Amino acid sequence: MRDFSALNFGVDGDSITAGEQWSKHVSDILGFASHYNVAVGSSVWYKRHIRAGDKIVTTQDWNDPDFAGISGGWEPTDDAAELQMRANNCAVVHTERFIDDVLTGKAPVPDVFAFAMGTNDSLDCIGDADTALAEKSLDNVDLFTESGAVRWCIQRIMEEFPDCRIFVLTPIQAGDPCHNAKNVKIVENLTYIARAMSAQVVDCYHGCGICEKFEKIGETGRYLRDGLHPDVPGQTLQGRFAAKEIRNNLF
Repeated sequence: MRDFSALNFGVDGDSITAGEQWSKHVSDILGFASHYNVAVGSSVWYKRHIRAGDKIVTTQDWNDPDFAGISGGWEPTDDAAELQMRANNCAVVHTERFIDDVLTGKAPVPDVFAFAMGTNDSLDCIGDADTALAEKSLDNVDLFTESGAVRWCIQRIMEEFPDCRIFVLTPIQAGDPCHNAKNVKIVENLTYIARAMSAQVVDCYHGCGICEKFEKIGETGRYLRDGLHPDVPGQTLQGRFAAKEIRNNLF
C-alpha cells in the first residue's frame, strides 16, 4: 500500500466538508502528514451575482485589494456587506485562497487534493459542460456557471501543483427526494467534467452508504442529523469510503 505519511492532503467543500468531518477521517485512516481544509458552509462551485436591496453584489477575487471576506451565512438578509461575503463563498475563491496559502507558506504543497461540493448548486447555473471544456486556456471559461467553475478549479490546482492528484467527490444523498433529483443532475455534470480533466471521481452519491430511504426531511435519520448534514457516524462512513477510493486510486 502507498505510504501516505509523507503526503499532504488539501480539501475544499461546503458545510458537509468544513472543519473536521469526512476529510479528517480520511486523513486519520490513511495517515496523511497534513490535512489543510478551506471548505466553508453554504458554498457553491461558481461565482455569483446576488441582489442586496437596490444593488447587486458580485463575487470578488481573493486577491482583490478590497476583498470583503467569505461568509457561510444562509439566513435571509438584505445586508449588502454580508451578501458580498456570501457571494465570495465559492470554490473559485476557495481555490484562489488555497493556492495563495501554499505560495505564502501558510499551507504545505498538496500531494492529494479533494473537492467536495455541489449540493448547494442551482440547476439554473450548471451551464454547458462542452463549452466549458472547449478551449485549452482558461481565459474564456465562464466562472458564473458550475461547469466553468469546476473546470477552472481543477485546472488551476493542476497548473500550480503538477504532481498533485485531484479527486472530486460527488454530493451525498439527502433525505429529500426532490433535493436528490437535483443532485443526480449535479453528479452527472461533475462526473463528466472531472473525467474530461482526468481527475478521479469519488461517487459518494451512489457508493458511500448514505441512502435517502433511511433519512428524514429536517429530522435525524440513520446517518444525517437534519436530512442533509451527516452526524458523526455519517461523517465516519463517508470518510471510510473516500479513504478507500483515494487509497485504491492514488498512483
